[in-house]
Amino acid sequence: MLANPDLFLLPSSAGRNKNKFYILAEILPIPAAKGTAKNLERAVCFHKHRKGMISIMKETAKTILRELSQVFDRVDETEVEKFKSEILNANRIILIGVGREGLATRAFTMRLMHLGLDSHWIWDDTTPAIRRGDLLIATSGCGEIGHIHYVAERARHNGARIALVTGDPDKKTAKIADTVLFVPAAVYLGTADVVPSIQPMGNLFEQSLFILFDIIIMDLTQKLGITKAKMEANHRNLE
Repeated sequence: MLANPDLFLLPSSAGRNKNKFYILAEILPIPAAKGTAKNLERAVCFHKHRKGMISIMKETAKTILRELSQVFDRVDETEVEKFKSEILNANRIILIGVGREGLATRAFTMRLMHLGLDSHWIWDDTTPAIRRGDLLIATSGCGEIGHIHYVAERARHNGARIALVTGDPDKKTAKIADTVLFVPAAVYLGTADVVPSIQPMGNLFEQSLFILFDIIIMDLTQKLGITKAKMEANHRNLE
């Protein structure tokens, strides 16, 4: 054992590994024939560097979790309730989003289907027409994504209601929406007063979307009286 109490070097048993050492049960090849002291010093440096990287990872994770906590502290629960009411009152729900925020929205589409609701992702070939009594849920982080705004206009033209989820409620798409759910998280190209982030681009907004949508689903299960078993029964069973 070296002077460093956190580092243990154990010689391998035999065979082709007889000139290597095991470090903390992780294999790191260290030739024992020449320059042993130098190689052991390098191993110690490697170990310290690895511990430093783990520490940085944990601190980054703590910072991101603090950011998410600040976002949810600022989410308006009244807006969330209105958003849920739009879902419960809709005959059919069609959802649209783009990029990483679109992935979170598509995951939300899937969970709405698991609740037994008539929900569709807009770009699926089997998505039906939208009509009066239906709901378009549009996710637009910056609040003015061109083709999403156009789709919202077409939905309104066809008599449907529009629920917008955005990181910038003062942009043009919010002005034609019936309900706006503001997620106050740093978002790509957004200009609103939101929680800042150490992360790039729209990471915080996208993470917040995924969590918020899951929370909404959990609440809707209670409002609809849907058990986990019923949701699982709606899961695709062809796999």
